[in-house]
Amino acid sequence: MAKPSTPGPKLARPDPRRRWTSFVAAEAAPGKAGRGLHEEANPRHRLRVEHDAHTLLIHLSDEEEPGWTTFAVDRKTREWAVAQAPRQVDAASQAYDGLYES
Repeated sequence: MAKPSTPGPKLARPDPRRRWTSFVAAEAAPGKAGRGLHEEANPRHRLRVEHDAHTLLIHLSDEEEPGWTTFAVDRKTREWAVAQAPRQVDAASQAYDGLYES
């Protein structure tokens, strides 16, 4: 079941005739693995996923302004928390702390 990001009214549905696209892999430095994705038409709009044995962290950059949205997902239960902050590390810390007890 989908959960809204805010308790208010739903957003207006976008034009259904739009085309869906995918993020593409960023160019990796020679000898390095590519770890990031970006929107092909807007390389500043980035996506990164990292994980450990218990948690997935999904980082999504703002499209135009500096800032990040991070989703923390518990791998076992699929419970999740989301946070937004100007810096990726702050959004990640807040989402992680929102998911797990201290």
